[in-house]
Amino acid sequence: MREAREAVMRAEAGAHLLPGATERFSGWGLMGLPFRSGDILATRRFPASSIGPGYTSVWHRAPDGVWTFYADVSPATACTRYFGEAVERAVVSPIELVWTAEDTLVVRVPEARLRAEVVVGNTLASRALNLMAAGLPEWAWRNPSVLERMSHVAGPLLHAGRLAMAGEAPNHQRFIANPRKVWVVKSARLVVGERVATDVGPVTPQARLGDFYIPQRGLLAVGNAAFDALDPAHHSTSVCRGLRAAEAH
Repeated sequence: MREAREAVMRAEAGAHLLPGATERFSGWGLMGLPFRSGDILATRRFPASSIGPGYTSVWHRAPDGVWTFYADVSPATACTRYFGEAVERAVVSPIELVWTAEDTLVVRVPEARLRAEVVVGNTLASRALNLMAAGLPEWAWRNPSVLERMSHVAGPLLHAGRLAMAGEAPNHQRFIANPRKVWVVKSARLVVGERVATDVGPVTPQARLGDFYIPQRGLLAVGNAAFDALDPAHHSTSVCRGLRAAEAH
């Protein structure tokens, strides 16, 4: 198994979109990283996107439960296209994701005075899941029933609580998530303004955004995702609470 940084660099260089009529993304990110303080951090780095330029996004939930999504592209072509109904603020901002060692990722959002240093690694469980994932046929990654069964296995095995690789996003598009390789977070330090959080661990109740459950253990993944094509007649166009996509430009 390659170290995380090498696998991520390969994912960056080789990112490509799978065929289909859905809105598709390929890349890597922290699926979610909870702290016992109540903070939650997630990142998405999608060099390949079917709806616009590749982008980077950072999600942060404060201890009071308020979500802010940062992205370096318009909210209409970032994660808030799908999660906006559950997000208080959608902010366009420079973002830095830097690997300082084979196992260490530094996340920075200067505008928010947010910085995180995250150390990842393998466990017996993550290695086993990665071997299983490598043997799956491509059709299985697009089958919600198969993905649901995988989620039921992966969550307890990784001690990550409930996971969902298929479901409905807050803006009502259906999604599938394909974590092709995963690593677990060994330790992390998050600084937001003057506040510091280092005690990584589950939050109660487990956080969710629509049907997407935030893992109760920090997980880094390389993979791809797909959502229903946006249809304003059936899906919300809100990129954050009270703000529609057209108003965000």
